[in-house]
Amino acid sequence: MLLVHAATTADPRLPEIAIYVERRQLAKRLWRAPAADGTEFGFELAGPLAHGDVVFGTATARYVIRQLPEPVLEIPLPQSPDAAAVTGWAVGNLHFPIEAQPHRLLAPDDTALRQSLERMGIAYRAIAEVFRPHRLAAGAAPHGHAAGPEAHPFIFKPATARA
Repeated sequence: MLLVHAATTADPRLPEIAIYVERRQLAKRLWRAPAADGTEFGFELAGPLAHGDVVFGTATARYVIRQLPEPVLEIPLPQSPDAAAVTGWAVGNLHFPIEAQPHRLLAPDDTALRQSLERMGIAYRAIAEVFRPHRLAAGAAPHGHAAGPEAHPFIFKPATARA
């Protein structure tokens, strides 16, 4: 078994051998996975890997992390800012992680989210895709529902005194 501590680099012209992994596995520090050619890898990481990271290379190939697609809801973003804000609120109010792209949001395919979107008349489509939610999603930063800096410390910054 080959031990990996971090992503590395390899000649991008070399053929790729995929290591297929679920998103939740990529968030872990310690795990194992086989490559498509049967090579066994052990991962002992300081930080998470991501879809597309090269983790090992030889003279003839490079081993690349390939995140498996998962069921998600594709939610088109309306052109108007106020309608886009309502769409974002509908997902965010349920505390679902999102992947925001210029013209759409991706969120986990969940019955509660489907029902909320349908109640509000917001269009969506169920698809399977590689899902890469933003780091501040799903409780990555502590917050509450009260107003002020205690509620969202990553948004509100305390004022500094001027001399």
